[in-house]
Amino acid sequence: QVQLVESGGGLVQAGGSLRVSCAASGRTSRIYAVGWFRQAPGKKREFVAGISWSGGSTKHADSVKGRFTISIDNIENTLYLQMNSLKPDDTAVYYCAANNWWGGVPTADYEYAYWGQGTQVTVSS
Repeated sequence: QVQLVESGGGLVQAGGSLRVSCAASGRTSRIYAVGWFRQAPGKKREFVAGISWSGGSTKHADSVKGRFTISIDNIENTLYLQMNSLKPDDTAVYYCAANNWWGGVPTADYEYAYWGQGTQVTVSS
């Protein structure tokens, strides 16, 4: 089993920055890729960014390209999402997820086997 714990969420003004983290523990050797998803009230969960466990491959959703950057410290088993130029539309619960098979960096939530509990990010206008 793999456990994921997010941290770093909070309240920030529009235009500001925030970094959320996700610490992975347990059988991390089973992880091939990790990603960030978000879910706003009344909306479906959506892919934000993903990265291979080695860090060699990344994907970012069009809505966050140029503003958000995903990275990984696979020595410390920690995933990061640096969020800059935040907008009120970025307000959501942010979840990290990990998958246990290699087929590239997945963007669909059903392709991820392990999930964290989420961290709230609120961007005020």
